[in-house]
Amino acid sequence: MSAGIRYASEPRPDTGVTNTSLGMWLFLASEAMLFGSLFSAYALLRTGAASWPDQSATLNVPIAGVNTVILVLSSVAIVRATAAASGASFERFRRVMGLSFGLGALFLVVKAIEYRNELAEGLLPSTNNFLGLYFTLTGLHALHVIGGLLVNGHLWWTGEAMWRITPERFVSRVRAAALYWNFVDLIWLIMFVVLYLL
Repeated sequence: MSAGIRYASEPRPDTGVTNTSLGMWLFLASEAMLFGSLFSAYALLRTGAASWPDQSATLNVPIAGVNTVILVLSSVAIVRATAAASGASFERFRRVMGLSFGLGALFLVVKAIEYRNELAEGLLPSTNNFLGLYFTLTGLHALHVIGGLLVNGHLWWTGEAMWRITPERFVSRVRAAALYWNFVDLIWLIMFVVLYLL
């Protein structure tokens, strides 16, 4: 058992998961409700609207498609980083987590370019309900990506000491970070279909 909080790296007998995993799952449940309420608002506004803009003609689907591939590759990389940390290879973890971090940062750069182009074309949140929801959903998602990058960068930069002293605790944190990152990826995939393709 690790020092400090009990069940940080070993499963609790009553739940079968670590406190870290349980906490992350509870946090993600609240995040699912947050994004779910926004997707529900989108559905209600769209079905109740007399007219709705052609989303795929309004937004840049190819650039969003490229960004989707970037984020999926970042998720694949963080899964591999988790396996590397579990497999007692910190250097491999660092390489693959660095790749995941770099791809996540690239996602934000591409999204910023997309925003710049949209704003230059006069596509503002105040233009119509669709664009208001689009900027709200994608902006909130971008904030979640930034949060994930801060955590992943912290694990990449300062994790070696913890990995050497209590590797099971470090792996538990990496798994929680990967769970969050994959959730953020899943939300983007839903967003890509709903906002760009429907």
